[in-house]
Amino acid sequence: MSLPFPLSGPTLVVGPSNVGKTRCTAHALETWVDAHGPAGCVVLDFAPTVERDGTILGGPLTQFTTVPEEVYHGVVDAHAPRAESESDDEAMALAAENADAASDRLDAAPADPAAVFVNDATIALQSETALTARLTDYCDRADCAVLNAFESDELGTDNPVSAGERAAVAQLRSWADRVVGLPFR
Repeated sequence: MSLPFPLSGPTLVVGPSNVGKTRCTAHALETWVDAHGPAGCVVLDFAPTVERDGTILGGPLTQFTTVPEEVYHGVVDAHAPRAESESDDEAMALAAENADAASDRLDAAPADPAAVFVNDATIALQSETALTARLTDYCDRADCAVLNAFESDELGTDNPVSAGERAAVAQLRSWADRVVGLPFR
C-alpha cells in the first residue's frame, strides 16, 4: 500500500473512530524508516484503548507495527476522558492528566528530530491549548511530521473535552501542509 501523501513537511490525518488513522500513521513510520533509517525518528503515542459496544477503538501504534529500538518512543498511558468519566469536571481532570503526561514525553524527546509521528494527537490537546503550539513547534524542527487526530461528533459536541479537541484540530489543520481525511472519499 502506498501512502496518499509525501513524507515531507507536516501531514495531519483525521477522521472518526476506527477508520485507519493509526494504521496509516504506522505505515508512514515504516515507510520513513525503510527509506531513511531510524536515526532521529520520534514516535509520540497518546492513544488510549477504549471498548465501546464490544468494539475496540483506538490503541497504540504498536498494534500495527514494531517501533525500532533506536526510535524515541514516548508513550502515554492515556485516559479516554469522555468514556471514563461521569461529569464534565471529571472528564476535564482526566484530559489534564493526559496533557501533563504528553508534555513530559515531549520534554524528553530529542531536540533535533528528523521525523515525528504522533498517534492520537488530540488526546494530549483536549484541555491544554498551549500544548498544541508546543507540539507543532516541535514537529516543525523535523523534515517530516505525520500526526493523526480524531475528528467527529460521534463522542458528543457540547462538552468541554470535545470543545478542546475541536479547537486543537482547527489549530492542527491550519498548521499542516496537508490534511488527509479518512475514510477516503
